Amino acid sequence: MTEVAEMVESIVGCKWSVRLLQLCAEGQHRPSAFLRACDGLSAKVMNERLRKMTRFGIVQRTVLGEKPPVEVEYRLTPLGNQFMRILEEVRRLQDAVESGDIEVSRADRSPD
Repeated sequence: MTEVAEMVESIVGCKWSVRLLQLCAEGQHRPSAFLRACDGLSAKVMNERLRKMTRFGIVQRTVLGEKPPVEVEYRLTPLGNQFMRILEEVRRLQDAVESGDIEVSRADRSPD
């Protein structure tokens, strides 16, 4: 699997990753803001997802200050901004399916 395909599978397959990216795109950058905006998201899972997205190069972690308590921010990288375009297309496709503009043939789907 290519690196980009692995990244897409890993991120799109996790509702928290998608939500965290949306929050970054909307201008929220602090972990505390992420937790407030995501009912049910634990700090542990949030940190795991942010670390993974940092490894993929989708977000950049910045530490502000030198003495504890330091502040941390996450911002989309140029790759992250490109990736958000993919997520926007997925959202548009979902909207089209929900509105009936595109019909999904359930008979063609294999059972899970």
